Amino acid sequence: MSAVAGKVCVVTGAGSGIGRALALGLAHRGARLALSDVNEEGLAATAALVPGTQVHTARLDVSDRAAMTAYAADVAAHFGVVHQVYNNAGIAHSNTVLESGYEEYERVFAVNLWGVIHGTKAFLPHLIASGDGHVVNVSSLNGFLAQDEMSHYCTTKFAVRGFTETLRTEMLVAGHPVGVTVVHPGGIKTNIASAALEAARASGQEVTEAHEERRRFYEEKLLKMDPAKAADIIIGAVEADKPRVLVGSDAKAVDVLVRLLPARYPKVFLAVNRRMGVH
Repeated sequence: MSAVAGKVCVVTGAGSGIGRALALGLAHRGARLALSDVNEEGLAATAALVPGTQVHTARLDVSDRAAMTAYAADVAAHFGVVHQVYNNAGIAHSNTVLESGYEEYERVFAVNLWGVIHGTKAFLPHLIASGDGHVVNVSSLNGFLAQDEMSHYCTTKFAVRGFTETLRTEMLVAGHPVGVTVVHPGGIKTNIASAALEAARASGQEVTEAHEERRRFYEEKLLKMDPAKAADIIIGAVEADKPRVLVGSDAKAVDVLVRLLPARYPKVFLAVNRRMGVH
């Protein structure tokens, strides 16, 4: 369960960021691709960049269970087999627990957590049937690090970690031919910070100058790694059948911090942020 050449690989959220980079990285390794995104324009742009490979594209809202089930059946019928699924689609939102409405939690949970569950359950029977399957679920460094005003995102990414590690255990217990990898990216150069503010505006939340300053800080100081490099690390981890992959030196450093100071890291993190002018 290592090589991707010739494999049918499904990538959600393929219209931009890590998803687009995964599509290109897999294509360069000779994979056949099933790419989806809720943004049809971005998806078409990704498909146009993919070099000589078989590509199936579809607009997909991963939060829609029926749509995901139908999509999995369509991909399996199109290629005759499915080997790997990369549950990558995700969104973020910024607001405090006190000020957040339930609808904000529901929206982020629907994409980040239920989207992963839908993608896993819809494709898992096909992956088992392939005899050489792999589930790749994208969490975050916020899958083990909590941050203020990110309870929606952190909750889902912690949950993706738990769901994925449980799945790997079950595949091992049952002896199914399916590898399972949870991915914890650090600061990847994507549009997730700006998209979170746009979502906040669309929901009627007031976006203050402090929010804008935080977005600029993230985009200029933290979201630095090229998505192509992140994708290369992720695909390499899948080829090596690693159960867990930390993407970026920041993710690795935060992992160490949380392990060493599980009770104190929030205060340490707050102090560091204040020194850097985030708060």
